[in-house]
Amino acid sequence: MMAWLPGCFLCRVLLVWVGLSAPGLAVEVTVPSEPLSAPVGKTAELTCSYSTSVGDNFALEWSFVQPGKPVSMSQPILYFTNGQLYPTGSKAERASLLQNPPTGGVATLKLTDVRPSDTGTYLCQINNPPDFYTNGLGLINLTVLVPPSRPACSQSGQTFVGGSAALRCSSSMGAPKPVYNWIRLGASPTPSPGSMVQDEVSGQLILTNLSLASSGTYRCVATNQMGSASCELTLSVTDPSKGRVAGTVIGVLLGLLFLSVAVFCLIRFQKERRKRPKETFGGSDLQEDAMAPGVSEQPLEREDSSNGLLERPSSASTVTTKSKLPMVV
Repeated sequence: MMAWLPGCFLCRVLLVWVGLSAPGLAVEVTVPSEPLSAPVGKTAELTCSYSTSVGDNFALEWSFVQPGKPVSMSQPILYFTNGQLYPTGSKAERASLLQNPPTGGVATLKLTDVRPSDTGTYLCQINNPPDFYTNGLGLINLTVLVPPSRPACSQSGQTFVGGSAALRCSSSMGAPKPVYNWIRLGASPTPSPGSMVQDEVSGQLILTNLSLASSGTYRCVATNQMGSASCELTLSVTDPSKGRVAGTVIGVLLGLLFLSVAVFCLIRFQKERRKRPKETFGGSDLQEDAMAPGVSEQPLEREDSSNGLLERPSSASTVTTKSKLPMVV
């Protein structure tokens, strides 16, 4: 009998340890193993269930952590303790429990009017002392689905014959991240695949060995499971050799234009000069120094070159010729 007691005592200790480690006496939290998703503006249900014998110290906490941050930086969304629900944080007005109070093994969270900022990891944690044999924690990843915003199109590079150009396209919003596809509009021939390299992730289209046929309108389409959006741009390829010829022609034309203007101005000046009126006198006009008909005037004075004196000519040197006019009596 005395030999049985120690053995029985060990059996009882083992039974107690197994009983405390049994699933029925520990908090078990069950959450979906796959990430969840919900369209923007809709209601998301984050399923969380547990199994434990609810006691007076039962407590539930939902919290949230942004993508890329550790769980230790999670922010509370709501609490349930002492039979009361306490929403808190920036999501308090949109967060509630599917069953309230959550004492029947269901601790599912409802989040209405989901937004892009709701994307992240949600923590469902159950505390039920003295059941501390498991962590009572479940993690759920939620992605809020957002259609792509209208992308912005841009271009860079050397857009002349023989050069290369890069066409870029990017949407500021979209979840999951959209993929990009470039297409050419119109009936113009599409560049050969060897001269066109497209990256669907970055939205970049590289065109090499450009020709005049590469000119045209290109459209970029951003697509994800929520929808699509697009933008367009026009690529104009120029030929430098034609530009030089055009410059020469324009220079010659400008030279001819300037020459024509100069000739026109010269001709007009000559015509204006010819049109100026000449000075004429009438028969009744008399001039102070006018000579009578038939009278010639000789110089009155001359300078003596020998003595520098002025010599008055004799009266004989002055010849007066009278006009022979008929006398009428």
